Order: sequence, then C-alpha cells, then structure tokens
Amino acid sequence: MYGNQKGLIFTNEKCIGCNKCISVCPVITANKAVKTGKGTQIIEVDGDRCIACGACFDACEHNAREYVDDTEEFFAALSKGEKLSVLWAPAFAANYPNEYKKILGGLKKLGVNRIISVSFGADITTWGYVKYITEHNFQGGISQPCPAVVNYIEHYIPELIPKLVPVQSPLMCAAIYAKKYLKITDKLAFISPCIAKKDEISDPKNKGYVSYNVTFDHLANYARSHNIKADPATDEIEYGLGSIYPMPGGLKENVYWFCGEEVFIRQIEGEKHAYHFLEDYKERVLGGKRLPFMVDALNCAQGCIYGTGIEHSKAKSDDILYELQAIKAASKSSRRSSAWARKATPAQRLHNLNRQFAHLDLRDFMREYTDKSKGNEIQKPTLSELNDIFADMNKKSTVQQHINCSACGYNTCTDMAAAIYNGCNDKNSCVHYIKNLAEAEKERVQEISCEVEKKNEEMAHKNETISAMVAEANGEFNTLNASIDEMIDGNNNNAEESTNISMAMVDVVDFCDDMKKSFGEITELLEQLGGNNENITKVAAKTNLLSLNASIEAARAGEVGKGFAVVAQEIKTLSDVSRGAADDSSKNKNQIVQAMTRLMESSENLMKVVDNVNERISNLAASTEEIAASATMIGQVAAELHDKFDRINSL
Repeated sequence: MYGNQKGLIFTNEKCIGCNKCISVCPVITANKAVKTGKGTQIIEVDGDRCIACGACFDACEHNAREYVDDTEEFFAALSKGEKLSVLWAPAFAANYPNEYKKILGGLKKLGVNRIISVSFGADITTWGYVKYITEHNFQGGISQPCPAVVNYIEHYIPELIPKLVPVQSPLMCAAIYAKKYLKITDKLAFISPCIAKKDEISDPKNKGYVSYNVTFDHLANYARSHNIKADPATDEIEYGLGSIYPMPGGLKENVYWFCGEEVFIRQIEGEKHAYHFLEDYKERVLGGKRLPFMVDALNCAQGCIYGTGIEHSKAKSDDILYELQAIKAASKSSRRSSAWARKATPAQRLHNLNRQFAHLDLRDFMREYTDKSKGNEIQKPTLSELNDIFADMNKKSTVQQHINCSACGYNTCTDMAAAIYNGCNDKNSCVHYIKNLAEAEKERVQEISCEVEKKNEEMAHKNETISAMVAEANGEFNTLNASIDEMIDGNNNNAEESTNISMAMVDVVDFCDDMKKSFGEITELLEQLGGNNENITKVAAKTNLLSLNASIEAARAGEVGKGFAVVAQEIKTLSDVSRGAADDSSKNKNQIVQAMTRLMESSENLMKVVDNVNERISNLAASTEEIAASATMIGQVAAELHDKFDRINSL
C-alpha cells in the first residue's frame, strides 16, 4: 500500500496524473486528485468508495495501479502447516490449459487437502436461481456472481438491493457445499480471476466460509518463481455447464439451458456500460415498467475469463475463449438422464437438475445484502452551488459550462463540478481553466510588455540625460581627484615640515638645557667673585689701617719720615681704590646675578613653551598623516565611483 490509501486497489509512485483512471471509473468520487510534495498531482484511490471494478488497470498506460490479494498470506499459512483446501474458478483452466493441473498438483504436494472446481458451485447457483425465480415469481432480478456489481448497488444504488437475486455466487455455493455437505473443516482458499472477490469473501454476512482470495496473476507469478508444480491433480466433483459461467452471458446460457430461450434475459457487461445500465434500470424498477426474467450483469466486458485478477498478457489473445468453448462442449452429456443432456428439452434438463440437487436445502445457499450507501453518497450541488463552482472556474457562460472535453477525466463539466463539490478534485484539473489563466496571463504579459516598451523609451530619454550627468560627474570627479591629489601632496609636505620643525625644536630644547647649565656655572663663578671682593675689601681695610699707622709714624718722624709718609699715602690711595673696585665689583656682581636669575627663569619658560609647541607640532604631524590617509581613501572611493559611472555610461 502507498501513503494513506486503503482498499484493494491503490496508486503507486508511477502515477503522472493523466486522469485516464478517472475517465473509466464508474464512481466519480472513487479517485482523488492529490498534490505531492514535489508539487505534481497524482490520482489516488479512495478505498471506501472504490468498488474494485479494475477499469483503471486497463486504462493506465503507466502501470500506476496495483492491487492486494491473499496470495502471500495463503502460502505463509500453508508453510505453517495450516489445514487448507482450495476452490478454483473455471476460468483458471481456460487461462492455463497446460499448466493449471500441474499447479494444482504442486499445491497438493505442499499440503493442500481438497481441490474442488467452482464449476460445481456454479451448477448449484443455476439451480438456486431458477428455483427461486420460478417459485417466488421474482421478475427482473439482477444476478450477483459479480462482486463489483454487488459493490456498486450496495454503495450507490441501494434502491436495487431488493432486486439482487438472494442466491449465493458459484464461489460461495461451492464453499457452503464443501463446509455443510462435504463436512470439510479446512480453511478455504479461492483461486480467483477477480480482485473484488476479496470483498465478497470478507462480507460478514458470508460468515467467513472462504479465507483467502488468491488471484491468477499473483498465483502464476508465485508458482513460477517458487517452481510450484507436480503431477496433475484431477477434479474431485463432476460438473456441468457451470464451467461456462466465466464467459460473457454464461449465466444466461445456463438459464436458457433449463428454461428455454423464450424467457428474456438482459445481458450486460463492461465497466461503465454496466453501471450506466444499472442507473437506468433503477428508474425502470421504481417506475413500475416491464422487467426481464432476469439481468445477467458482469463488470468485465469479456467476462470473468478476462477478469481483473488475470495476467495482463492473457487478455491479448482469444485463446482463452477457444479453451472455454472446448470446456463447454465437454460439459454436455449424451445421457438423457443428465441435467446436461444435449438432446433433452429444457424442461427435462430442469427436472434432472432438481433431481440432482434434491438433497440440497436452498435456504443454505441464500444470501443477504447490506445497504452501504450511508457515508458514500455522491453529493449533488444545488444549481446555486454549481454556478458558484463554475464562477470559480471562470466558466461564466453556458457554452463554457458545457465544453465537456473530458480532459479532466469526467464526461461533462457538470461531473467535474460535482467532483469538486465532493472534495475529490479541484479546478486546476480543468484544462480550460488553466487555458483561461494562461490567456489572461498572456494578456497581462502583453500589457506589461507595452508598459516596459514605454518605460524603455522613457528610460532611453533618461539615459541621455543620465549620460550627460555622468559625463559632467566624470569631469567633476577628475577635478576632485586632482584636488585630492594636491591635498594629499600638501598634507604629505606639511607632515614632513612638521616633523622637521619638531626635530628643530628638539635642538632648541637641548640649547636651552645647555644655556641653563652655563648660567648655573656663571652664577657659581660670580659667587666666588663675591667672596674674593670681600677678601679684597678686608685687605683694603687692613691696608688703610696700616697706611694710617704709617702716616702717624711718619709725622712723628718729622723730616725723616716724610718719604715714608708719601708711601703711606700711596698705600692709603691703593687701599681706597681697591675697596672702591671691590665695592663696584660687588655691586656689578649683584646686578649680574639678578640678570642671570631672570635669564634662567626666562630659559625655563622658554623650555615650557618649546615643549608645548613641540607637543602641538607632534599632534599636527599625526593629524596631517590622518588627513593624508583619509584623502587617499577618498581618492580610492572617487576612483571606484568614476569607474561605475563609466560602466553606467557605457550601457
């Protein structure tokens, strides 16, 4: 199974959403358009609504539909030693005339106990049909051996349930006979040409008489891959014309065999054909119109011999029909006492048939049906709702609402709208809706194209203006670049000059330091000079005292002392001069010290000013370098803009 699909038939990953399955399906809600994770659309099967008619298998060219049966489960049970017996459909012999007995023998070898042809069950069904119809005057009854037909009536036309003949199918008649009359306690497996038989054997009202539906297709593949074959198995029970039930009209021929061809039997086959007939037949029954003796209805156009569960290659040849004709001929007997006597009349055959099955109780072979329409009703939109759906699909006119191209898979636009209403499809599956969208988009694109052309013309004019502006901008950029280059050069020179000044200021600082040291040394010398002046003053004072003493002594000496007096006077004069010079020198020294102090203070202030200037020059040099770097960057940006304007101008 794939995804959330359930039921007997499902869609695999090969689906491309071509809608062919929808076009052949008799139930418009059994297929659902689903968006995948990749954005594509596929058609999945709604298992609750599918009747397992198998029409989609014939329609699908992509092998996107598969089905499930019980083949694997059957062989698993057999390998575990479960007690099993097999019922096989008469179409098995027609499909595999040279293999079927060996395959049955192989199953016997694997442990299957009893092998019984359902042809015998078909003879019971014929007996039950004729008996019930004649005894109950059951006119217009619909045959029910086809489970797809029964599915359709139970799900979608419950009004016809009372018209389903309440006699079991050949399969169930064979199973009931095996269980109740042959006392077989084994589980029963049905070798089947039909997918839908699984629904029949799973119906609770059929009491689990049959456990496994093993289709021809899956059985044949399994038998080949596992080499299941052995000595041919023989039929256990003789049978008659029940062997031709798989043919189109097989049931009708059986009834003609016993009732004559004077009775009117309505024969109908083929997926959609059969279900259209049943819809019309409902109106006939409800309208009280004349009805046939019975309706022989089959889902498959070529009967069960080309059923839904056969290998696809078998349907490409008429060989099966020829085989079935041979089986039909072999089923007829030359004994007049037989129900299958060729030369007997229909009445005689019916008498023989009733005698053959006189030990059977018809009540054992009766079937009940179930109304399964609740929850499966196909909702019909009101006229207003239908118009709303059409409006959403842009189908506003009567012509647009009845295009009926069937590209969506539905016969009519109304059916498509009904499918949308029932939630199993959407408007995007309508090719005309998409076409209208495409045309509207085309018109919109054309309008946009015109607008674009108009815009292009405007742009062409603007481009001329822009080109002129670009040319002007280029000129400005050239000027800007030249100015930036000059500024960069000027800043580089300023940075260099600032660096030179800073270096010169360092020399000034050094000079100031040296001068300060020299001033200090001069001050020390002046201090020494002051000391010397004091000593000179002291010497002069002493000399002056000596001169005074000498003058006094010279005076005492009289004439003799006059010469000494002259010397004393000179000494006094020298002392006075020395003291005067010393006083002047001290006075000058004080003035020089004061001047030197002022020079040292000025020198210190000069050094502070030089330091401050030097710091500012350093800052100026750093700023100049930053300005130079910024100017370089501006130049690069300007160059890039210039290139971009050149490219724009070239467009």
